[in-house]
Amino acid sequence: MDEEEEHHKLNGDDNNNHVSKKQKLLQKFITDSEILNEFSHHQSGIARINNGSFGCCPASIIAAQKQWQLKYLQQPDDFYFNHLRKGILQSRTVIKNLINADDVDEVSIVDNATTAAAIVLQHIAREFVEGRYQKGDAAVMLHYAYGAVKKSIQAYVTRAGGYVIEARLPFPVSSNDEIICEFRKALEKGRENGRRVRLAVIDHITSMPSVVVPVKELVKICREEGVDQVFVDAAHAIGNVDINMKDIGADFYTSNLHKWFFCPPSIAFLYCRKRTGFREDVHHPVVSHEYGNGLAIESSWIGTRDYSSQLVVPDVIEFVNRFEGGIDGIRKRNHEVVIEMGEMLAKAWGVKLGCPPDMCSSMVMIGLPSCLGISSEADTLNLRTHLRDKFKIEVPIHFQALKDGENMDNDCGVTGCYIPTERLKETWCPWESGSLSFC
Repeated sequence: MDEEEEHHKLNGDDNNNHVSKKQKLLQKFITDSEILNEFSHHQSGIARINNGSFGCCPASIIAAQKQWQLKYLQQPDDFYFNHLRKGILQSRTVIKNLINADDVDEVSIVDNATTAAAIVLQHIAREFVEGRYQKGDAAVMLHYAYGAVKKSIQAYVTRAGGYVIEARLPFPVSSNDEIICEFRKALEKGRENGRRVRLAVIDHITSMPSVVVPVKELVKICREEGVDQVFVDAAHAIGNVDINMKDIGADFYTSNLHKWFFCPPSIAFLYCRKRTGFREDVHHPVVSHEYGNGLAIESSWIGTRDYSSQLVVPDVIEFVNRFEGGIDGIRKRNHEVVIEMGEMLAKAWGVKLGCPPDMCSSMVMIGLPSCLGISSEADTLNLRTHLRDKFKIEVPIHFQALKDGENMDNDCGVTGCYIPTERLKETWCPWESGSLSFC
């Protein structure tokens, strides 16, 4: 069976990426003890309120990964010629169905969202270098874009002649309208002096501070304003918020599967929308003998390496479907519990959440009490180290400098409390007094 036949088979009615109604009635959901066994390899005594950085991979998926690794080590030639491409196509097809893409050829698997950003931004740089975009044409990104993505824009777009504009998003934020307003201002600035806005880079969920961005609305604005290409950096999105490529309408969209989707590190997908007139000039940064065969095929072989994390996506679907509601049920429960925990801490500390609950995913930002006296990035690092060393709590902390006229009573120091599962209801949490209480 060739790849095209396999493509149609995997996209047919016989795919098993979703649980049927009959199966749901007969299905026995995962138990608490089974969940504990799946994550028993985690270091005990550590409260990891930092799932957003590295994720958590269950034991059954690690076992499946090991089987792929052994298959390669036992007979590399058989693995390469008879299993690798077929296995990656199966993973791409699962992802295609999860994100509601039109075609599996729109989905490529790469190492992580940083790699995906490099692919997209190198493509944009070539548009400048080869004269299709003019020197000084603009690229717009959010002020809270991930640091590595900002560096990539600097490395590729700015050096190629692009003029980069940051949309200064407010934080704390109270509504989507505030984000939309600032984004429109950035686009308007981008059009000054006759410039064209060639690229918009939009986060679906900003990393730090963590806020769910109205990505569908921003993409629509880009279309109305004539922005050439839209790239959505959604590193935290899959398993955290609903993803629908047809609904969002971006040209490029990437998300990591090792953060909130239980895959082993590292794996991400890059969606590239097929459209009329689109130039096939999107390539993997590592050039192999597959160069020119399309990004998905280029990405499926970039030399001898461990591809096992890219091959276990079908196993991850089986794992999440052991939970009631599958990945949607997990996402809903995570959101409900993280809001409950965030509001509990905010009430105890006399502070506020960084944004309304409907702008939170499985992560919530909670203001730190001003009595802690946090006034610099160094203070946040010291506090994070103290929580790790003294209380075995691993949690990121975001510092935001005071604006003119503000004082410490405004609780400018903000902590991102990442609560990955409802089992962290039993986590030790720091309280204002400096002592600890079991919450």
